[in-house]
Amino acid sequence: MRDLLVILGDQLSPAVSSLRSADPGSAVVLMAEVVEEATYVRHHKKKIAFLFSAMRHFAEALRQAGWEVDYVRLDDPDNSGSFTGELERAIARHEPERILVTEPGEWRVQAAMEGWSARFGLPVDILGDDRFLCSRADFADWAEGRKQLRMEFFYREMRRKSGLLMDGDDPEGGRWNFDAENRKPAKTDLFMPKPAHSEPDEITRAVLDLVAERFPDHFGDLEPFWFAVTAEGAEAALAHFLENALPSFGDYQDAMLVDERFLYHSVLSLYINAGLLNPMEVCRRVEAEYRAGRAPLNAAEGFIRQIIGWREYVRGIYWLKMPDYVGENFFGADRPLPDFYWTAETGMACVRAAVTQTKEEAYAHHIQRLMVTGNFALLAGIDPKAVHEWYLAVYADAYEWVEAPNTLGMALFADGGLLGSKPYAASGNYINKMSDYCGGCAYDVKRKTGEGACPFNALYWDFLARNEEKLRGNPRLGQIYRTWDRMADDKQADYRKSAAAFLQALR
Repeated sequence: MRDLLVILGDQLSPAVSSLRSADPGSAVVLMAEVVEEATYVRHHKKKIAFLFSAMRHFAEALRQAGWEVDYVRLDDPDNSGSFTGELERAIARHEPERILVTEPGEWRVQAAMEGWSARFGLPVDILGDDRFLCSRADFADWAEGRKQLRMEFFYREMRRKSGLLMDGDDPEGGRWNFDAENRKPAKTDLFMPKPAHSEPDEITRAVLDLVAERFPDHFGDLEPFWFAVTAEGAEAALAHFLENALPSFGDYQDAMLVDERFLYHSVLSLYINAGLLNPMEVCRRVEAEYRAGRAPLNAAEGFIRQIIGWREYVRGIYWLKMPDYVGENFFGADRPLPDFYWTAETGMACVRAAVTQTKEEAYAHHIQRLMVTGNFALLAGIDPKAVHEWYLAVYADAYEWVEAPNTLGMALFADGGLLGSKPYAASGNYINKMSDYCGGCAYDVKRKTGEGACPFNALYWDFLARNEEKLRGNPRLGQIYRTWDRMADDKQADYRKSAAAFLQALR
C-alpha cells in the first residue's frame, strides 16, 4: 500500500505516530508551508520563521533517513495556501492508496482532516499523538463525573502513571507540590545565565528573508534570530538549561526583572511544542539532575509539574470543551484590546516591559503572561476573544490547544472556573513584590487612587466590585470581599471613580 503521510509543523519528531506506522519504502511524506497557517492570526514574524526553518531542517533529516519527502515552500508559485489544497495537489502527484496523519493539536485542523476522506475518496487514518502522557480519551474518562476539574489531582495521577519523582507509592520528599517554595523575588545581583543561542545557517537565513518579504506587517522583530531549528540544537538548549539554570529555576520562577528577560527559565516550550524535544525525555533528564544531587527538589518538581501536570491538563481541557471553549466570556467583558498590547506605548512599566520583550523575543515567561498582561486584561474587562487571539499570535510556543485554556481559563477566568478555582487578579502590590518594574514606572504603586496612582490598584477593587454577584460566593475570595465590606463608603467610591477615569482614558 502506498501511503501519503502528512506531517504538520508541530510534529517535527521522527518518533511521531504517523512516521512510526509507515514504511519509508512505500510512503511519501508531505510537508507544506501554507499562508493560511501563518495568517489565521497574524503570527509573530519570529514564530513563522522558527517553524518554517524547523520544518525545512526536519524535511532534510527525513530525507537523510531514507524517506521520500514532498516539501512545498511558501514561495512555490503553485502553492494553494492551505493544508487541504496542498493535500489535493499531492494526491494528484503521488496517487496514494491511503492518507496517514497524526492527530493535530488544534480543533480547526482536526475538523478539516475529518472531511478529507469524503472529499478525496481515500481512507484517512488519523493516529493518536502519543507524545503526550494522557490521551484525549483518557482525560475525558478522568474528567467524567467530577464536579470540579483541578490540575493538582490530575497531576498526581500523571506522577503515578509516569513514575517521575516517586518514592514507591509516595511522592519524592513527602509532598506532591513544592510551589510554595518557588515564589522568591529575584535580585539584580544574582548570576542569571542566558538561554542557549543558535546561529542561523543558510536554510534559516533564506527563511528569514522570505518572512521579511512576505509578512512585513506582522507583529514583532524578526532579528536577531537565535532559536534552535533542529533536534540537535534543541538538545543543546536543554543541556545548557540543565547545567546552568535548573538549580535556581524553582526559587525564582515567579520573579520578573527589567534587565533579565529569561532569569532561570528554560525557554524550551517552543521546542517541545514543535516536536524537536520529547516532553517525557525532558522530564526524565530533569529528574536525573535531582537524583544526581545537581538540582534541588523544588526546582525539579516545579519544572516537571509544568510539563506533565499543567501542559497535559490544559490540552485535556481544550479537547474536552472545544469548539465552544474559545467563545467563553463569564464576565461579559467587551472592552477592545488596547493598542499598547501591540506598541508597548504605555506609562505602565510592567506592561511596557512585558510587551516590549514579547515584540523583540516572541517570548515572555509564564508570570509575565499571567500576572502582567493577563492580569491587566482581566481587571480592565478586555474582550476574552481578542486577548486569546493576541496570545496565540505573539508567542513562538503558542498553539491553540495550550494557549486558549491558559488565556481564557487561567488568566481571564472566562470559563467561570472550569480550569481554575479563582481569578488570578492582583493589585500593583503583587507586581512590586515580584519585580523591579515599579521603580521605573510613570505611576506610583503605593498610591491607591487618584492621579498618578498605579492603575492596577483601583482596577483590582473595581473588578471585584463590578463582578460581585458572580464572585462573592467563591470560597477563595471570601476574605477579600470581607476586606471590601469593611472599607468606608467614600474609599470604595474613590476606587470605583479612579478605575472609571482610567478606563475612560483607555478607550
